[in-house]
Amino acid sequence: MDRSTIRNVVFFIFVVILSGWAGALFDAVLPQPDGDSPGMGIWLILPLLTAIAITLFSKGDWNDLGFRPNIKGNVQWYLLAALIFPVVTATVLVIGAATHWIDVSAFDLKPFIVLFSGALLVNFIIDIFDGPALYGYLTAQLVKLNLNDGAIYLTVGCVWGLWHLPYYLVFLSESDIQAVLPVSRGTYAIVALLTMICWSVMFIELYRVTQSVWPGIVLHMVEDALVNPLVILGFIGIAPGAEILISPINGIITLVLYVGVGLGIRSYRRRAGGMPPCQWKETVMNSLRQLSLLRMK
Repeated sequence: MDRSTIRNVVFFIFVVILSGWAGALFDAVLPQPDGDSPGMGIWLILPLLTAIAITLFSKGDWNDLGFRPNIKGNVQWYLLAALIFPVVTATVLVIGAATHWIDVSAFDLKPFIVLFSGALLVNFIIDIFDGPALYGYLTAQLVKLNLNDGAIYLTVGCVWGLWHLPYYLVFLSESDIQAVLPVSRGTYAIVALLTMICWSVMFIELYRVTQSVWPGIVLHMVEDALVNPLVILGFIGIAPGAEILISPINGIITLVLYVGVGLGIRSYRRRAGGMPPCQWKETVMNSLRQLSLLRMK
């Protein structure tokens, strides 16, 4: 294994996990008004800044950050990224309504569309920092270390979840937590960590199939603008005790569907895009030669 890559990965994970606690300490030393704070800003931007700094000082590959859009040949993945959360959420709502676990009687489409549309741009900017350094840069380093896919999902998901711990334990309001899942902060943090591990499959596979973090940013932007307001602002109601099963944010049924989507992308990548371009070209040419020989016979 490349020792410099291992060193960079360990340093990156160390800074990422500590970044939120550094932000919380900053806010504790210099008390801030309620709402967003400089400490949250430190927590949000430090992972990406760390990835950039490591790449700069180690003379690494800037493509690992994944900030090339690579739109050519990948439009379908951008479209899929925009549709995953709406389609899965609609599926969960149908299941929930059929089982009487979810009450959609209070849902009002027009104000929800206005709210969703208005939230997209803000969440797009935030989500440039929330995750790409993990499912982009960190994934690229773990691939270089020849980790198998399961180990990559688990590592990135755990680091993503641990990075969020200060957010759930310190920054996030108690009312928002209770609106999603009526449990203690500690329990919610554990559920959220498991959610990040499940989500990581989709985000990582979108990055690997496109070599770009932008589909993941689109995916996350739509989730933040669609699913969180749906639950937190009360557009739907979830039967008490059914949240862990059917919540559109982190219910078990929901997470199983997201893992299935991620594994579906992985299956495609391994079939069609998993081999290097030169090997893919050679495989195609060999297939054409074999077809020509069959025709001649």
